Amino acid sequence: MRLLLCTAASNSAAWVDALSRAMPDASIRTWPEDATGMADYALVWKPPSELLAKLGGAKAIFNLGAGVDSLQSMPPSLKAVPLIRLEDAGMAEQMAEYVVHAVLRRYREFDAYAESQHRSEWRPRRRLDKSAFRVGILGMGLLGAAVAAALGLFGFPVDGWSRSRKKIPEVRSFAGSGELAEFLGRCRVLVCLLPLTGETRGMLDRATLSHLSAGSYIVNVSRGALLIDGDLLALIDSGALSGATLDVFRDEPLPPSHAFWHHPRIVVTPHVSAETRIEESVDQIAAKIRRIESGMPVSGVVDRASFY
Repeated sequence: MRLLLCTAASNSAAWVDALSRAMPDASIRTWPEDATGMADYALVWKPPSELLAKLGGAKAIFNLGAGVDSLQSMPPSLKAVPLIRLEDAGMAEQMAEYVVHAVLRRYREFDAYAESQHRSEWRPRRRLDKSAFRVGILGMGLLGAAVAAALGLFGFPVDGWSRSRKKIPEVRSFAGSGELAEFLGRCRVLVCLLPLTGETRGMLDRATLSHLSAGSYIVNVSRGALLIDGDLLALIDSGALSGATLDVFRDEPLPPSHAFWHHPRIVVTPHVSAETRIEESVDQIAAKIRRIESGMPVSGVVDRASFY
């Protein structure tokens, strides 16, 4: 069995080591060291177009992450080749940690206390009503469900929005464009976990965000291109929104001149909410390859129409 690995990161050696241990009988090569593109299975992260053009004979292409937006321009020759994304692989726990921290920081008003400390002011604040502090999650896939469950452990009321109706314990489900405005109007904190597609690109603009109740807070841990930066800044500066925690951006690394860096109501982190864990990912990929080789179906296959 031939595996071809292509990762834009500098950790290809760690991937090769883990793959060698999980699949000792496989022949593992890396791109661009092996430029033939001959492989039974390709494992890729942000692959160049010249590699994709060579993968028409592969049995499947595995994307080394949950988001597959970098592969939306796949050539027609790959139409029949299954594209498979990672499912969780250690990311759900990390994402839940990040979002819970952001929500608790906002709910317990730690930013306000930090400002009081800066002014040497001893000023306890009246506790907010948690039952009215509703968190809305845009995108109720595996990661969204994990975040909802974690927030529920802290007693936060949680709503979820997705293209289709979901049945998740203790989460009120909203679905489709017809229910988006109602969903947004109930949020005190909006958490974005949507995939980046043609439909969601630029979705978080002034028109959409204006449906949020006054003083709402944004947490974006999905993709920066979902958000219109200038619209968010204008709504925060006008007081319509109270602030944001942002982990993802249109341009990464975030340029030093970007207004997000020094805005007093915006928290910036460098795309660290959930990283791909190599060992867990390789275990998942190896298990799916074994199922494919045995003629069995696998989960995580990307729908080419919706592209997630």
